Order: sequence, then structure tokens, then C-alpha cells
Amino acid sequence: MPDSDATQLLASAHLILTRKPYAHGTHPALPKPPRRAKPFAVVIFGASGDLTKRKLVPGVFGLFKEKALPDQFEVIGFARREKSDESFREEMEEGTKKFSRFAPIDAAEWKAFSQHVSYHVGNFDEAEAYQSLKLRLEKLRQSHGIEQFLFYLATAPEFFYEVVSQLNKVGLVGPDNENSRVVIEKPFGHDFKSAKELVTSLQTVIDESNLYRIDHYLGKETVQNLIYFRFANSIYEPIWNRALIDHVQITVAEAEGVGTRGGYYDGVGAVRDMVQNHLMQLLTITAMEPPGSLNSEAIRDEKVKVLRSISTPTPEDVARIAVRAQYEGYRSSDRVDPNSKTETYVGLKLLIDNWRWAGVPFYLRTGKALTKRASEIVVVFRRPPLALFKTQDNCEQLHRNRLHIRLQPDEGIHLRFNAKVPGKSAMGAVDMDFAYKSKFGSYSPEAYERLLHDFIVGDSTLFTRADEVLEAWRIVDAITSGWAQAPVGLYRGGSWGPSESDALLEKDGNGWIDL
Repeated sequence: MPDSDATQLLASAHLILTRKPYAHGTHPALPKPPRRAKPFAVVIFGASGDLTKRKLVPGVFGLFKEKALPDQFEVIGFARREKSDESFREEMEEGTKKFSRFAPIDAAEWKAFSQHVSYHVGNFDEAEAYQSLKLRLEKLRQSHGIEQFLFYLATAPEFFYEVVSQLNKVGLVGPDNENSRVVIEKPFGHDFKSAKELVTSLQTVIDESNLYRIDHYLGKETVQNLIYFRFANSIYEPIWNRALIDHVQITVAEAEGVGTRGGYYDGVGAVRDMVQNHLMQLLTITAMEPPGSLNSEAIRDEKVKVLRSISTPTPEDVARIAVRAQYEGYRSSDRVDPNSKTETYVGLKLLIDNWRWAGVPFYLRTGKALTKRASEIVVVFRRPPLALFKTQDNCEQLHRNRLHIRLQPDEGIHLRFNAKVPGKSAMGAVDMDFAYKSKFGSYSPEAYERLLHDFIVGDSTLFTRADEVLEAWRIVDAITSGWAQAPVGLYRGGSWGPSESDALLEKDGNGWIDL
């Protein structure tokens, strides 16, 4: 990101943080985007799938409504099913009306937007389909001044290389094509070996700088705000280290079970589905060093350094630092193996062996069928000496200060500290809250909107780089290998997980914070 863009981005952040609350029920306009997109055409492969009508087209429509797109742009769905431009537009209209944050949709706005939406028939392995796509795009370049071609792979991972390779053969992507970019959705491999093979194969047909690995978690407003919270406030950086922080807890909890996703989930499990990507992203942003700039590579460099500072766990380590379990009844779910050993809950203790964090445990947990849906980072500070307060009535209740960064469902930041109870020689915990909803209204940008806009303008900050993917798989592979012969525990649905997860923290004199 150029320095001028970084300055504009910080200015936009200042506007967001200082503007007045919005009137109830209104949709406020975003600040004027600091980066203007060049005229573009985005081709969505797998356009007949659920992701396109639930997230992608509603996301582009949101950008259109916010006037964040250039006058000239095209959205082209690519799939094998025969359908006309008009029928595809009708499907996308139905999805946008149902899933857009701007629903109900203004008919005139949709009509204007839909003129930019069309459909292209083709199989992923059909060379002729790519030749005709190239001709179509070249016509758009000449007739509409389209300057960049973007390709979104909303497909199963086994098609990633096939599609990008075919695009490369017809010259639509490649090392010499700076105005073409590709997005792929997770999972980025099933383990380290498959991820490495995917990275290596894709790098033969597209430059790494033009490949964007999307993780929708990084599009959440509160995740992005972590960077500003840490580095735009001078009061936090001096205390953000092992001298004053006792431990950190990161929770991504889901109240629902696997539902109808049993067939997919049973071959993946919680550690691959959630830890390798979402929780590792939260860990790296929480623990990273201050980057030299807001340049995307500077930020991603620091995130990778965090993962490289985590030692590869041995099988003996895994027995001490990792807990897995299934919720009762999981094996009777639709399309789940009745003898399945797939975990629906993971509890982890990781240590980052660098100067900032040496000796500070990072506890991670994620699971399905838990007490509530919640995503939260809790930074627990060291307890002050008790000797000073030994004459107080409730000295033993001197709490450790805690900083809660809530990602969902009620986004905000919460600080707990100690204070004297008026009229008594006693102490009590005091809470200070910053809630996005009360400060800025109910408005919350859709994660895919932000990520799609970054993809369109070529900002890779919130996308995952190849080395980061591989470092995360290195750690996860060691954990799954250590579990190979170990039994899977059970926990009651609606609880916070198995008792073994509580014991993981109790060994260090800690406990999971009640969310």
C-alpha cells in the first residue's frame, strides 16, 4: 500500500471512530473509499453455487450501492449449467433480496446494477470455454475500458489448479499479467503436504502476489480494528508483553451442531475447519509486532513471524497441550460415520517463543454445540501483589485486570479493573464497555464486502500468504498426528466443552473466562 493510501486509510479510520451515532434503523453511508478501483470485470467460477447468491453478488451490490465501484464494471458468472443472462440475473436478484444487508432492495438500484451482471457457460476443464471467455473479456476491454480482470474461484479446492491453469493457457493470468488477480476460498489443503502441493502447483501458473486466499474472518470489522486498537493507541503497546500479561484466551464458539454439513465436517473436524485458519489469524494479529508500515507485506511478514516462533509440538507435547472431544449425539448426525473419531471441540495451549511473549500461554478453544455463539479474545494481566491490600475485607477477591475484545455477537471492547467499594474497606470489579452498536448504531459492514473491495483495488493485507498457510499447517499437522491413537472425549451439548479442557488451564492455575 503506498504511503498516501496508508494516510488516507488512517484518516478514514479516524472518521469512523469520531462520527456521531446513527439514527435507529438507518443505513449510514460509508466514508468515501480512500482507494478508487479501476474499471474491472470479475468472473465468478462456480456461480451456480450457494456462495455466489448468498455472499458474492450481494457483496458487490453493496459496494455498488455505497458508490465504491467505478462506473465501468462487469460481474460474470461462470458455470456448466445452461442458462441465459436474464435467468442468472433473476437468481442473483432473489439471493440479494434475501441476504443483502440493504434489504429490502430498491428496484431501480437493482435494475441499474443488474445491467452489469451476465453469465458464461463452460466446464472447468473445457479449453473452448476459456477461449470464448477471453474473447468476451477482450471485447469488454475495448468497448467499456475494462482495465483489470479478476477471477473468483467459488469452487471445490480440487478445481483450483485446473481453473487457474486454463486461465494461464489463454493468457488471462500469469507472471506477466499484472492486471489479473485470482481469489481462492478455504480450505487451502487438507494438511501440510496437500497445502504445499497446492502452493507449488499454483505458483507455476500465477504469481503469488496476484493470488488472494480469502478468510472471511479477516473481513470482520472488529478483527480489522485489532490493528488500530493495538497500534493507534499509545497506552497499550507498552503493556502488551510478557512482563504484564499473564495469558491470553481466544474463543470461537458455536451454539449449533453440524446440522446438514455432516458429510463435509466429518472429514475435516474442528482443528482443520477452525484452528488452522480463523483462530490462527486471531492469534497472529493479537501477538504480532508493530509492522514498519501499513503496507500489506509488512503486516503479513509480522503475522508469519508469530507462527514461526511456535515450536512444532511433539506427540508428548500434544498429550499435554491439546484436547479434543465430540458433543454427545454427533455420531448420529446425518452423513456422519457412526464410529467417527472426528473432533467437534478443540482446546489448545500454545507458547510463542520470542522476546515479547516467552512464557505467556495462549489458550485457544473452538467447538460446536456449545453454550452460546461467541467469538472473543481475552487478555488477562498479571495479578498485583496482594500484600498491599491484606487488611482489606476481601483481599482475596483482587481480580486480575482483563481486556475483552468481542468479535461476535455484540462487537466491542470491555475492560475490567479493580476499584474500592464506596463506604467500605473492600474492593469490587468495575467494567468499562465500548460497544460498536451503542456508539455507531446497528450498522455492521458485511465481511465479504470489505474483502471484495480489497481484492478489486489490489490490497492483499487481509488475505493469507502462502508461507502463513504452511506455517499454520505445520502446527496443526503435529497436533493431528499426536492424536492418531488417542481416544476422543465427549461433552454435553450446550456446555462449554469437556472437563479435560478446563484441566488444561487449571494446571497453570488459570481457568476459562466466562463469556
